[in-house]
Amino acid sequence: MLALIVVLVGVDIYTDAREGVALGHVLVEGAIGLASLSGVFYLLRGVTRLKQELAREIADFSAFKKEAEAWRADSKKYLDGLSLAIDQQLTKWKLTAAEKEVAFLLLKGLSLKEIAGVRNTAEKTARVQSMAVYAKAGLTGRSELSAFFLEDLLVPPTA
Repeated sequence: MLALIVVLVGVDIYTDAREGVALGHVLVEGAIGLASLSGVFYLLRGVTRLKQELAREIADFSAFKKEAEAWRADSKKYLDGLSLAIDQQLTKWKLTAAEKEVAFLLLKGLSLKEIAGVRNTAEKTARVQSMAVYAKAGLTGRSELSAFFLEDLLVPPTA
């Protein structure tokens, strides 16, 4: 829009100058044209900066994404092993398939309402199944269930 104003003001100044319009009028229009032109350059500079910043952000995100994928790939064997070990313990506790699924979802941190939504059951069903998991495992609740599996994994590194 500003570029259009610059062009139109330029045409108007040219026309006014040929018709002999007062110098003050031409100077005012020239100032308007210069202001519009500086606005064009200001906006173009801003767009250029934003493009450069966006390119940096995309590069940073790509690096972060590659790092996350590398971490997942490196830790996959450990996570698969942990998942298998947890499943074996749940089997030892004689949990049903539904109770195992609920136990895994509890360990992932889902609420009972979210578990019910994921499993397409009532929240009351999820609550009953979670209570069965705790009873069969001899645990009092979610925190003990999580601690049973994660306590030894999350030790601080030694110096």
